[in-house]
Amino acid sequence: MSLIIDELEQLEVETVLEVYIEHAGYEHGTPSISNISFRVKRGELLGIIGPNGAGKSTTIKAVMGLLKHAKTSVSIAGGSGKYAYVPEQPVFYEDLTLWEHLDLAGAAYGLEYESFTRHAEELLARFGMSKVRDLLPGGFSKGMKQKMMLMIGFLGRPDVYIVDEPFIGLDPRATKDFLNLLEEERKRGAGVLMSTHVLDTAEKICDSFILISSGEMVAQGSLEDIRQAAEQPGASLFDCFDVMTS
Repeated sequence: MSLIIDELEQLEVETVLEVYIEHAGYEHGTPSISNISFRVKRGELLGIIGPNGAGKSTTIKAVMGLLKHAKTSVSIAGGSGKYAYVPEQPVFYEDLTLWEHLDLAGAAYGLEYESFTRHAEELLARFGMSKVRDLLPGGFSKGMKQKMMLMIGFLGRPDVYIVDEPFIGLDPRATKDFLNLLEEERKRGAGVLMSTHVLDTAEKICDSFILISSGEMVAQGSLEDIRQAAEQPGASLFDCFDVMTS
């Protein structure tokens, strides 16, 4: 009995995000997604893949509790954890500078100012944004705005990162910086839930996947699990995706 209890306690420690979505949508009685469940363990990167309109973004919104018409069960680090969200489309205040955005995020995360300042300056340098720290983001390029979203997310060092299409607008150097930071956070023990269309990159960096099509989860697990579900031994993630969503 004690062995079983120990195993259950260990599972609670390892699982940083546990999700069950019975149904969720934008109108009452018309669910966009249903019967989606998954877990993210410490250090794990789980990729959500699927065609446009399949329900990837809806799944992310349901996880964060942003949908009025949803029946879900979501637990982050046993109910006491924190998450950071990096949206596909940058969201910012027109009258706040980049540094003021970071400062506001630091306050929301409850960071001590000295710790915030040190980490924010490190992020600015890492993403090559130090020279524009006092400028308004309205004049930034798409890639610069996306970098700002990433910096705000990384600032809080949460238990879970929820990232929606992070590669859009990023140049190769920024993509490398993002992936390196993500790897560091995973080593720290953070879990990552990431939606992406960039399947070649997803195949390289994700530990596991959920494939959503027409609002339902049609495959789940490692790349090998996806290959078996698609009956495509040795195939790429793209080829499996093509077979299971055509």
